Amino acid sequence: MSILRSTPRDSAIANARVLADALPWLERFHGATVVVKYGGNAMIDDTLRRSFAEDILFLRLAGLRPVITHGGGPQISAMLDQLGIHSEFTGGYRVTTSEAMKVVRMVLTGQVQREIVSLINEHGPYAVGVSGEDAHLFTASRRMVSVDGEQQDIGFVGDVRDVRPDLVTALLDDGLIPVVSSIGIGDDGEVYNINADAAASALARSLGAKKFVLLTDVEGLYADWPHSEEIIRTIYVDELRAKIPTLSSGMIPKMQACLDAVSWGIPRAHVIDGRVPHALLLEIFSDEGIGTMVLPQGAPDE
Repeated sequence: MSILRSTPRDSAIANARVLADALPWLERFHGATVVVKYGGNAMIDDTLRRSFAEDILFLRLAGLRPVITHGGGPQISAMLDQLGIHSEFTGGYRVTTSEAMKVVRMVLTGQVQREIVSLINEHGPYAVGVSGEDAHLFTASRRMVSVDGEQQDIGFVGDVRDVRPDLVTALLDDGLIPVVSSIGIGDDGEVYNINADAAASALARSLGAKKFVLLTDVEGLYADWPHSEEIIRTIYVDELRAKIPTLSSGMIPKMQACLDAVSWGIPRAHVIDGRVPHALLLEIFSDEGIGTMVLPQGAPDE
């Protein structure tokens, strides 16, 4: 009787097969700009943080042009608590006083962004931190929210009014990986906190990205949450537009960002589960894909 055992050679062959299977996708996306909104548990868990950094570096070395846009809600909340600064939410947005905005700015550009840049640069000098203030990358307009039919001022919270992508484009052309904090400068000279999903979507549009990917803490867009755990794998913009008002408050900005990106001309937008190690590579370089893909109306489902 002979017994077949797995050998290092078998493992090497399996790895080679994975690379061979990725060839069509490597060819398809070579030179393409991919904007990734980074957040959720993938930003906190050490193993996931490192696998994300490896994924981004792989994209760069495989000939793609990755751009990261990030928020940092949990880190901001933790620092505000540590400093004893009261923080509350109105209409789903953090009320951001002048004092709180200083903390937001410090945490996003001085803590969260630096951690992302450092993780990527453990593998080589590729990542560069950018604030949305730099070179007026994001121009913001002050956001008001409707509460019980009345418009309320929530402080230094802004919407993206304009994007000047020249700085990011120059970094990409130099072979670097921009890591962008979701902060903007207003016409009034004030600094505003911008929703990272919306900032990433607007940046993807201005760069003419081929893909827009949001990492989340769920598997994708649920068909009928909480009554069903079925995931919608593909959805077209008209269907998504009708569905957004029925979604939970946490999913609305993410799916709105995807809807906006595809409506503006980005060929594909994806919401994927950032809790899955190497989720980004699975989405871009495999036939299966993961999460939910948003397509323009009439586009082929492929």
